[in-house]
Amino acid sequence: MNLKDLIVGLCGLPSVSGREKDSAAALERLIGGAFDEHVTDAVGNQLFIRRCGREGAEKLLIDTHFDEIGMMVTGVRDGGYLTVTNIGGVDTRILEAGEVVIYGKETLPGVIVHVPAHLHGEKKNALCPITELLIDTGYDKETLEAMVPLGTRVGFRPVYTELANRHLIGKAFDDKACGACAVAGIASVPREELAGDVYCLFSVQEEVGMLGGRTGAWQVCPDRALVMDVSHAAMPETNVVAKMGEGIEISYSALTSRKMTDEFLRLCREKEILCRPCADATNSGTNANRIWLTGSGVPQVLASLPIRSMHSAGESLHLGDAEQLAAAVAVFVREKSLGEVIA
Repeated sequence: MNLKDLIVGLCGLPSVSGREKDSAAALERLIGGAFDEHVTDAVGNQLFIRRCGREGAEKLLIDTHFDEIGMMVTGVRDGGYLTVTNIGGVDTRILEAGEVVIYGKETLPGVIVHVPAHLHGEKKNALCPITELLIDTGYDKETLEAMVPLGTRVGFRPVYTELANRHLIGKAFDDKACGACAVAGIASVPREELAGDVYCLFSVQEEVGMLGGRTGAWQVCPDRALVMDVSHAAMPETNVVAKMGEGIEISYSALTSRKMTDEFLRLCREKEILCRPCADATNSGTNANRIWLTGSGVPQVLASLPIRSMHSAGESLHLGDAEQLAAAVAVFVREKSLGEVIA
């Protein structure tokens, strides 16, 4: 499977925070062949392990979060409408008239009601709070109540389109696109060349408090970790520096190992991987905030994939950047010098 197909397949799996386990079997079918073991823990973290075949080998953790933002059903209205609230950082500006999928007792399509400006009157320019939005399903109230219990998750409809110049748009690139890059990078390294046993963690509930990264890292107790997430790419009228198509970002932070980051950046440049250093100071907004201080401490580096329109149904990435991130993963799991600089 090529990287684009892996990204689309993985990002298309439904995994709104708190219900990631629902896609565990589908995830296993998609990527399990690249690993030796698959473990699901009590909170729903999906841990895939590839052994190097040596006794007493280092434990190398690759973390990407498996959850995505979405909504939760809070009620059913007359006429077959659902009320919802947000799970994670949902931007209400982009919701109206958007197509969604409702993961109830059956999987149902829906659309978020948009009241045309003609009917809004004085409120035509007002932003509607998410708790006042309605999802239209076409069903009557009685039927819908039987099919969609309170607490049912709602996600964006998965539609993926490749634009010009290798730009791919769709939902949930944050952070499952990085997960696809992790799998591709790990699979590209022959077993005998691995620097240690590789633990690829698809962690849960990052979008609601970076929860699964901590418990997953505690379970593995790794010698070192590579945390991967998306970052913002430059757009008009923003001060963002990273440009799509120019590679990945590697963070310097109070939360990351300076020595290992220096070595990782050097190795990536030596391999002609497109990358740029960036500063994240004390808050990366990623699982790196939690993994660093798990157990007795985990030396880590943080790499990011720049995307546009984060937390929307139309996130945008550059496939060339994804290839650079996969190559960087291969560096992390192959190069023993990354462990030696922190020994």
